[in-house]
Amino acid sequence: MKTSDYSYHLPKEYIAQQPVSPRDSSRLLIYDRESENITHKRFQDLPDYLLSGDLLIVNQTQVIPARLFGKKIPSGGKIELLLLRRFDKQLWNAMVGGKGLKPGVQISLDEGPIGEISEDLGGPLRLIHFLEPIQPYLDRIGHVPLPPYIHESLDKPDRYQTVYAEEPGSAAAPTAGLHFTSQLLEKIQNKGVNIVNVTLHIGLDTFAPVHEEDPHDHVIHKEWCQLSESTAHAINQTRSSGGRIIAVGTTSVRTLETAAKAASMEKVISAFQGDTDLFILPGYEFQIVDCMITNFHLPESTLLMMVSAFAGRENILNLYQMAMNLGYRFYSFGDGMFLI
Repeated sequence: MKTSDYSYHLPKEYIAQQPVSPRDSSRLLIYDRESENITHKRFQDLPDYLLSGDLLIVNQTQVIPARLFGKKIPSGGKIELLLLRRFDKQLWNAMVGGKGLKPGVQISLDEGPIGEISEDLGGPLRLIHFLEPIQPYLDRIGHVPLPPYIHESLDKPDRYQTVYAEEPGSAAAPTAGLHFTSQLLEKIQNKGVNIVNVTLHIGLDTFAPVHEEDPHDHVIHKEWCQLSESTAHAINQTRSSGGRIIAVGTTSVRTLETAAKAASMEKVISAFQGDTDLFILPGYEFQIVDCMITNFHLPESTLLMMVSAFAGRENILNLYQMAMNLGYRFYSFGDGMFLI
């Protein structure tokens, strides 16, 4: 297996720069892994392919306005921060931009609190201790950190947020969930499909390509996730009654499979909370996920490798080529796939 096996050429005009409106008017490519049947629909048609007794699992993380600007004290040199992970109310892991940001250097955020670089974590990563909690300031001074391939500003920043976002903490949106509207979720529930949530806070490494020649040599980023007792119960109950577990997005998949690996032998899955470094590559045996709703991912990314593990590398790359030929839109604001 080589990283180059997961490469494909995508002309830039296929990269969606703005979300469609309404959300569920995006296109949906449906692929049945058993029959190999391919269907082209709209996302609003998703309920037609769900069954009473299925369980839909969504990631309820909320993107925080984590991009911040400020200056060094006392020089006044400009700096930029991207908050990645909160360890407590005043201690954050962040990506920094600016010169001389070494441990001990103090920074002052524009209209925000003072912080101090506590530790150099390598590359642009730093551990920063703020003199007071930063969270209450974010809505006023922070900016939503859009992915690096999005070059247009959003008229409505909430479009880079799912309608069910509840738990603040992500530097990026769980983009497969951006297609859902409240009305579509209601229609799905009325069909007898239960909807439960997990939480995984997404870091920027989710966009990073694998640089190692052999993907097995790649050190996957850690992300914090949580699966509650009630969600675990719903999964176990669905499994025992023969329903399908349908994961919305790769982040939900990662959370579910992580919790399954940690579960006791007596249960299919148990409640889980903590870091995950699960790297799903072809050859992985999925323990929980029966179906996956996902977007079209970047070449040589861990996300493309995960969906290839689920549906086969050649199948996925062929579907991507077909999608390009038919004018599908790619990446965060692009169209969706339903892998059955």
